[in-house]
Amino acid sequence: MDGPGTGLGLPVRARALLNAFIAISTDLDMHSVLDRIVASACDLTDAQYGALGVIGNDGQLSDFVTRGITPEVHAQIGDLPRGRGLLRQLIDHPEPLRLEHLQNHPSSFGFPDNHPPMTSFLGVPVRIRGTVFGNLYLTEKIGSEAFSEQDELLVQALAAAAGFVIENARAFALSERRRQWLEASVRISETLQPPIQLGRALTQIAIATRTVTGADAVAILQREDTDSYRVTAVDGSNASQAPAIADRLQAAILRCDQQGEEVVVTDGSERTVVLVPLRAHLAASGVLLVLLEGGRGFLDAEERELLTSFADQASLALDRAEAVADREELAVVSDRDRIARDLHDLVIQQLFATGLQLQATRRLAVSDEVTKRIDQAVTDLDGTIRDIRTTIFELQHRTQQSLRADVRELVNEYIPVLGFTPALRTVGPVDNLVPEALGAHLVAVLREAMSNVARHALASRAGVDIQVSGTDVLLRVVDDGIGIPDDRRESGLRNVRRRAHELGGTVWLRQTEPHGTTMEWRVPLPRD
Repeated sequence: MDGPGTGLGLPVRARALLNAFIAISTDLDMHSVLDRIVASACDLTDAQYGALGVIGNDGQLSDFVTRGITPEVHAQIGDLPRGRGLLRQLIDHPEPLRLEHLQNHPSSFGFPDNHPPMTSFLGVPVRIRGTVFGNLYLTEKIGSEAFSEQDELLVQALAAAAGFVIENARAFALSERRRQWLEASVRISETLQPPIQLGRALTQIAIATRTVTGADAVAILQREDTDSYRVTAVDGSNASQAPAIADRLQAAILRCDQQGEEVVVTDGSERTVVLVPLRAHLAASGVLLVLLEGGRGFLDAEERELLTSFADQASLALDRAEAVADREELAVVSDRDRIARDLHDLVIQQLFATGLQLQATRRLAVSDEVTKRIDQAVTDLDGTIRDIRTTIFELQHRTQQSLRADVRELVNEYIPVLGFTPALRTVGPVDNLVPEALGAHLVAVLREAMSNVARHALASRAGVDIQVSGTDVLLRVVDDGIGIPDDRRESGLRNVRRRAHELGGTVWLRQTEPHGTTMEWRVPLPRD
């Protein structure tokens, strides 16, 4: 029969240790596991206070799980310890340490304000596969002045079992993190399905990174010129700080992008910035900026690996999006070429043949009125052929910076003000021969002319002609308004004349019969 103080043939302390093993093995959440370990150690040794300090990559305490201290006292004490005094003693010398009066130890650092008094002390390292994960700290043994040797042996046994439990919890946490990163990668790929909104995709990358890492802010930086970067997407509680941080760390960001490797920057005593390259090949390359506040320090090795892998997956998704966009643009260009060929080979030839037939019919006309109408029809066909040729040229030579597009946009801007749509015609290689600086002058002059038509002419029709020859460019604006008043003020027209004079050109303004105004602005093309 079992003697007193035993159960199932086990002594009380052995049964308590077994219960502690069971307790710490019933959860896989890392913080819950650490909390159960501290609670079991306190129960096993009758300690009033307990803590488990987790040692980070920098050798400091990255986490400190406590037992016995209320949240109110925590708030009064302030920040958690970073690893000084006796805590540092066990970090530097990971061996069991048992003291009757911790204040008498040479490494004792003292307590901060509002800290509860503590005298007896027991510290035991927690190892995982031979590497110290952290230390168990126990103080104030209830009912005794000091912890016993048996307490030390029990806590050492608990620490050994805790190492296996923590390893399992870390493996589970790592698999969970990998699942979260994989889900984030899938969401990015789904976001970059056609039709593609690149800005939204970049924002989703920032959101996913911030969500999984728990960072205070995440920003995506893309190159603005040769050696500077700007924020193109940002997310997080401290998102407003990202542009200033990016400006301050331009050199580190450039190094991260050029070397294609992560860079860690300590930005002040309580802030760490992690820079991870977005190694895209087709899309614009960039850098992922991860802001960690509150002295969190750097991410662990597994987290760094997962973050880098996610950045590479996001870069692949961006490359795929760029390839899809290029394919769509190529399809548009191919379609334009086909349309241009059809216009040239079919439509223009048919119009030209129709014009020849009309000219042949003209000889059979029996009245001047019929001859006049045939001549007008031939003239209109010639104008239509010129317009089609201009369209063909635009289709075949469309560029991202298009003077034709700027002029068309400006004319369309005045449609609501005028109450009608002005006619627009361009002749010659407008986009190829007119340099950007001269094009800017031309658009400014056209804006002044359209403004005058809208404010003063009272016109019902207007036309804009732009003609580019091998030597000069001509802008002609014609309206059927009230004409040029005798008491006109030339404030705007003076600027038009000044621009023409600076470019070596001329301005011609005249009345149009029976009413209306014609303005011609002609300037020479710059010579190579």
